Order: sequence, then structure tokens, then C-alpha cells
Amino acid sequence: MASYLQIENISKSYGPKVLFDHIGFNVNEGDKIALIAPNGTGKTSLMRILAGKDKSDSGGQVKFLKEIRIAFLEQDYDYNPEATLLDQVMTGSTPFLEHLDDAGRFEYEHRIIRLLTDFGLQPAQQMKELSGGEIKRVAITQVLAPEADFLILDEPTNHLDVDAIEYLENYLSRSRCTLFMVTHDRYFLDRVCNIVMELDHGQVYVYRGDYANFLEKRAERIANYNAETDKVRNLLRRELEWMHATPCARTGKAKYRKQAFWELKDRAEQVHTVRQISMEALEGATRLGTKIIDCYDVSFSYEGNASLLRSFPPVAEKGSLRETPPAAALVNGRKTDGEGASSPYSATEPSVWSPNSAALIKDFTYKFQRYDRIGIVGRNGIGKSTFIDLLIGALEPTAGRIERGESLKIGYYHQSGIQFDENQTVLETVSNLGLLNQFLFPHDMLNNPVSKLSGGERRRLYLLTILMQQPNLLILDEPTNDLDIVTLNILEEYLLDFKGSLIVVSHDRHFLDRVVDHLLVFCGDGVIKDFVGGYTEYRSFIKDYEAEQRKKQKNDKLAGQTRNDDASVAAGGFSGREHFSASGTKNQSGEAKKRLSYKEQREFDALEADLERLNAEKQEIETLLSEGTAPYEQIRAASERYEALKAELDQKETRWLELSL
Repeated sequence: MASYLQIENISKSYGPKVLFDHIGFNVNEGDKIALIAPNGTGKTSLMRILAGKDKSDSGGQVKFLKEIRIAFLEQDYDYNPEATLLDQVMTGSTPFLEHLDDAGRFEYEHRIIRLLTDFGLQPAQQMKELSGGEIKRVAITQVLAPEADFLILDEPTNHLDVDAIEYLENYLSRSRCTLFMVTHDRYFLDRVCNIVMELDHGQVYVYRGDYANFLEKRAERIANYNAETDKVRNLLRRELEWMHATPCARTGKAKYRKQAFWELKDRAEQVHTVRQISMEALEGATRLGTKIIDCYDVSFSYEGNASLLRSFPPVAEKGSLRETPPAAALVNGRKTDGEGASSPYSATEPSVWSPNSAALIKDFTYKFQRYDRIGIVGRNGIGKSTFIDLLIGALEPTAGRIERGESLKIGYYHQSGIQFDENQTVLETVSNLGLLNQFLFPHDMLNNPVSKLSGGERRRLYLLTILMQQPNLLILDEPTNDLDIVTLNILEEYLLDFKGSLIVVSHDRHFLDRVVDHLLVFCGDGVIKDFVGGYTEYRSFIKDYEAEQRKKQKNDKLAGQTRNDDASVAAGGFSGREHFSASGTKNQSGEAKKRLSYKEQREFDALEADLERLNAEKQEIETLLSEGTAPYEQIRAASERYEALKAELDQKETRWLELSL
């Protein structure tokens, strides 16, 4: 395998904080690497150096193989709100279009349209009309459209709904591209990547295999390192005795041995400790009454409700409006009981209000119970965040009513975060030294301004401000975005022991499987269904249900054709109770059908031969795609042929059924 990327001697630090120091590694053709590290240790900085967006402090070298195409996905996507989706992606793809002729540009444009359509987007739609998740799909389309040899992806699953995540997962697992990415989605990591790279204490460690193998090998590495430290300490004790001993007359101690002693002393002090968030000091939830939130026939639509959306300043980039809760409640420690108190939370769906917007919620009735552990799932823009805003009182329902318990204390972790005072220090934001230390904010970070924190560190600080208020109803809106995997594992353990009610909006399948026991599924058109079970169980149920529905539709179509045939046979003088097979003889059901003409019989025979040939070809392509060892161009051509083949098979099977009845 060719070496696509060679990293030599690169470093990055911010003031006294060293992110990584003189590191180096190789990325070979076909490698699919997931970079794992705690928040604030330099993942994004390393990604930006690789993409040429930042520079190493120590010089060093970042060498890509010549003439390979590289595409980079950043967490924040710059776009023109007035541009259409197609124009935006074409503009962002300018470096890949410069050397294409008209035919090449046409093919490139067609590929963009196909990807946008696969993601459920309209190429002629304007960027300003999209939700955050839809904007992320456009950004991913721009990365995938060039069919680059090397993809560098920074948190590609953030803000995506599960359908989009699974589409991207299937695309990348089948693609022969080389991949280097940061992700917190453990299912996504296991199904796409074959190498885990760890950035730890400023150094890089590589593990081949999945996430479970990484955990096992990492524990072995740390144990071996600490065992070696123990040996060094034993040797140090002997050398220390030599240093303290008086030298013989007219002699001195060897300088090389003295230098070796100090080096040995430095090594003996290096013990590998794994620091992780501790939530033990957090006090439990406040007392929770029997009444939580009761919803009675709740409906909500933005149509005709412009008066609900008052003119508070926005807290997010677009389409986010502050709203005064109609009923008394404690939300993140703030009492909201009337016209004079405003909530710091925003209604973000739909991202652009329209007087013609359809109902987001329709006739929803549910009583939230003590210790409920509910996950909320649905595609981007379907109304999940609006539903949360209704629950906390940031919006009033169009119809129906919502009642809240008197002892209710809501902790709401919003996906857009809160607006910290950028000039305040970490200690001024949260004054509890013990909690800050347990949330991995050591003493040397306490006087850092919030503006200097990484995205993950800001999220961690925000989470601390929510949990320290002891809520008894915890609402987490996309809590896994920007948090590292280690922090997520600790958060999961905390939530499993949380003595209150829990509502989670998330597209992280692993997180949902661990912390919730039933789901509210947003199906569209205002319909919300309750499903008992975890997310994996739900997806299995949906796949079985969809297969059953397809079978039912085919049977209904079959039954409709039979009724039409029976009517025509009865009109021709038959009793309507006999049914002939394609050859004109009676079939096993004893029902009758008109005899096929000579031309139809020839068509029927040809269809049987075609179906046998096409099914064999389909099986061959499925085998080729599942192995993933064929050349890239062959796999791409096979994928395109596979889609056309399915359509052709469906058409011929339908015609075969028409003739066989």
C-alpha cells in the first residue's frame, strides 16, 4: 500500500498548554482511521494542520502523496444563505472543477444532485431555509462529491439524523477512500474504521481493530508503562545511595553517571494516570413529586401563530426565538412565571417560520412519569426541539394544554449551548473548585477566559452548570455533540443512576441504547408514537414493518389485478369462480383467468428467463460489494448498476405477476 500521508515532527501549544509535541505517524492507502482523545487535547488542531488550515509550532513536515485529491470537512460550514444548495456545493467545489471540461463538470453536477437527493434535500432550495442538520448534509455532500482519495472529517455525525448517519456509514464503509476522522459515535466508528489512533499526553499511539480492541490494548500499554516505571524507581534507589556516598580520596564521581541519575529521576516521576470526569461530588436530584408533565391533546403549528413568537433577541444564528413560558416552572434554576420572566431557550424548528407551515405536533396526549427514561427520535426539522420548548414552557400549544408539577425543576441542556461571557474566567463561571477539578478543569485552567476553551471543554462546562443545579427532570438535547467518548461513557453511567426523570433527544444510537428504555418517535405530519424498547430494537422493528408493508402492497396490487381479471372473465360468459394459470389451465386455487395470447405467452417465457439472469447478476454484485476488495472504479460502477438492476427487477417482477394471474 502506498503511503498517502507522512507526518514528521509537528507540535502545537497554546501558551503553557502543550497539545502535542514532536509527533509523527503515517497514513497508508486504504486506512480508515478514527482519532480519539479527550476534549481540549488537540484533535481539531491536528486536523487543521493536516488540512493546511493551521501550522505546526515546531516546523516539521506534512507530506501527502502527489496528485491525490483531498477533501476536508470542518465542524463549522461557511455558506451563502442566499445560494441554492446546488450552487453552494458547486462554489465550494471550485478547486476540483478547475481542470474539468464541460462533460466533466456536467458529470460532477449530476453527482451533487444525486447526493443531495439521497440526503433528502432539494438542489433548488436556498441555504437559508435549512435546519442545522440539513446544513451539515450539504457540507457532507460537498466533501463526497469530488470522490476524493483522502477524506479528513471532523465530527461528521454531529447534528445528523439517524437516516443520514446510516447513509454516510454505508457510503464510507463501502468506499475505497482513505479516511482520517474524529468521531464520538461508537457504532459509526466500529462500522467504518479499521484503525484507532489515540492522542494521549502529547503523543500518538496506533491500534488496529475496533473500539473494544482499542480499550483492551490501551489498558495493556498503560499497565506496561507503569510497570516499567516501578523498575526504574528500584534502580533509582540504588543510584541514589551511590550519589549520597562519599567518593574515595582524590577521586570524584563520574559525570556521565551523575547525568544518567538525573535522567533516571525524571523518568521515575512519569507515572501514567488516566484522568476522567468524576460525578461523585454532584448531589442527587431534588425531590420529585408524583406529577411531572401532563400533556392533553396538545397540538402545535406555526400557522397563524406569529403572535406567539415575541421579539426577543436571537440566541442562535438564525430562526431562534426566545419565548416567555406561560406557566410557572424552574428551568435551569430560573423561575418562569409570567410576562416579566423570559426563558434563555429558543425555538429552533422550523428554522425559518412560514405562515403555511404544517402542524408539527397533533393531538399528543401523554403523562410523563417519575423515573421515565425517554428518548426522542425523528429526522432533522420534524419538530423535536419545538416539542421540548413546549414541555419547558418556552412555547404555548396551539390547542390542548400542558400541566406541570409544582416540585418540577428542569435542567435543560440545549444543543446550541448557552452564551457564556467570553471574558469571564472558568472559575468566575463556576465557583465550585471541587466540581471544576472533577470535570477536568485543573488549577492551571481556572484563570483561563472561557474564550480560550475548546468546543468540547465549553460543552463540559455547560453540562456542569446544568447538573450542579440538582434538576429532577433532566432534558438533554443532542448531548453527545462535541463531547469525547470517555466523557460520554461517564455521563452514561451517571444517567443510569440518575434519581429523576430523563428526556433525551439524540441521534447517537449507542447512547440511546444505554440510557433510555422507551422512545417517542416523531413520524411526521404531527404524529408521535410511543415505542417500548431501545433504539436498536426500534430500528429492527421498523425494518421488519417496512418489509411487511412492501409485501402487503404487492399483495394488494395482486388482489386488485385479480378483481379486474375476474370482472373481465365474468363479462365474457364465465362464472367468475374459475382461475386459469398463464398456460390456460386451472391453477391450484380453482379460480379462472383468461388464456394468454401467443404474444403474451412469449413475453411470459422471456420474463422468466430475464428474472433468473437478473437475480444471478444481483447476487454477484452483492458479493462484490460485501467483499470490498475490487478496484475503486469497479465498485463504483457496480453500485450504479445495482440501483438500476433493482428498478429493472421490480418492473419485470410486476409484469410477470400480471401475466401469471
